[in-house]
Amino acid sequence: MYPDRVVSGMRPTGSMHLGHYHGALKNWIRMQSEQPCLFFVADWHALTTHYDDPSIIEKSTWDMLVDWLAAGIDPTQATLFIQSKIPEHAELHLLLSMATPLGWLERVPTYKDQIDNLANKDLQTYGFLGYPLLQAADVLIYRASEVPVGDDQVPHVEMMREIARRFNHLYGKEKGFEEKAQDAVKKLGSKRARLYHELRTAYQQEGDDAALEQAKAMLDDAQNLSMIDRERLFGYLEGARKLILVEPQARLTEASRLPGLDGRKMSKSYGNAIALREDKESVTRKVRTMPTDPARVRRTDAGEPERCPVWQFHVVYSDGPTQEWVQKGCRSAGIGCIECKQPVIDAIVKEQEPMHERAQPYLDDPSLVRAIVADGNEAARRLAQETMRDVREAMGMSYG
Repeated sequence: MYPDRVVSGMRPTGSMHLGHYHGALKNWIRMQSEQPCLFFVADWHALTTHYDDPSIIEKSTWDMLVDWLAAGIDPTQATLFIQSKIPEHAELHLLLSMATPLGWLERVPTYKDQIDNLANKDLQTYGFLGYPLLQAADVLIYRASEVPVGDDQVPHVEMMREIARRFNHLYGKEKGFEEKAQDAVKKLGSKRARLYHELRTAYQQEGDDAALEQAKAMLDDAQNLSMIDRERLFGYLEGARKLILVEPQARLTEASRLPGLDGRKMSKSYGNAIALREDKESVTRKVRTMPTDPARVRRTDAGEPERCPVWQFHVVYSDGPTQEWVQKGCRSAGIGCIECKQPVIDAIVKEQEPMHERAQPYLDDPSLVRAIVADGNEAARRLAQETMRDVREAMGMSYG
């Protein structure tokens, strides 16, 4: 069994905005204190849609890393790295592509959606079709137990699981596996060996999940087993063969409830975003010019908060009494739109103050970010190399 581990990445699209913070980064910040996390810049993925103009990728990569650190990602708790600095991702992607059915890639929902939504780009490329497979390699190479995703990304994680399952089925055929597993059982000692056999039978013949969990706990506690013997016994227990790639679970994360300034999804391309490190004057100007309920033409006209984009910001940023003040004041024309927007401006500015403070040392000395990433690249690569040794051996590619 491999340790629990969370893996997630983002494409470098430049400076991050508040939608990214409320949609993903807050979840990452919470998770980094719960279990080992690896967060990476998916710069190769950026090439799938920006292959004709990769010039923005480098600057976007460093801007995004500063934003992560500013938001509260802690490099002493999480491993931060850049995908393209770990060439093993590309190697695993290549080897997985040999046995991945084409139909699996074509049926990923986001494949057709992206082609429709990005009609101005030529996406009839192998790189774009293979995007979900590279995504699978990014996660499987670290034997991640969990991948934090929103609802729309669940099919991607399901495909990762199918790819891991297929790989283990095709290549987890260790020669003499049963004999080696039996030898490993003996190393448990007679009492534990007998219990292992009893629990294995209870699980395989009667489907007793409690027996499976008890056996796994016993193996976790067995001090005298090598890693490879422990792995064999886990596989033998479940009636499987050698487990090479781990099937990750989707960890559903809360989607961002923060829309853009115009009520649509917050996006830099829509021009409706507030950057994570926006200056106070700019935040004030942007919120003050937000559209409001079209029924409130004059200050004396009553409005309806549910029709107003500003209300969605109050839902995220304001406490109960403030929200009540907005509801009553808007519907009775007791408050004007500028008054209504002020608590939102104050809350965003307050949220961003510590982000500006955390970012400043990295802006003053960019080598600090590079040092963090160099350490992260090294740590991630060690894990990736371990997995690739097992993958090459399983596929008969470790000769020479």
